[in-house]
Amino acid sequence: MLLEERDYRVRAGFLDEFLENYRTLGLPIQRAHLGEPVAFFTSEIGELNHFISMWRWKDLAERTTRRAHMLADPGWAPYLESIKGLIDTQNIRILIPTSYSPMS
Repeated sequence: MLLEERDYRVRAGFLDEFLENYRTLGLPIQRAHLGEPVAFFTSEIGELNHFISMWRWKDLAERTTRRAHMLADPGWAPYLESIKGLIDTQNIRILIPTSYSPMS
């Protein structure tokens, strides 16, 4: 099992717009192709304007296949257009649980 952490730093003043576009345009497509997410977060203390999503995968092959289907969905391009210019940086980490993790 793998956990994917996707951390987007959104331009100051645009977090609400990003969240609404993601909720209405991006998330339905992701749920259709990727399944249910583990969690979503925003930052409140420390470095602000972050949106973090977490996804669980059996392995990298499952992630690759599901994401390829999502990227090919004709509804994905309009979502990407709706968030164009809203993201400063994006960091993606694949986290592998230790043998003693409750998630392993």
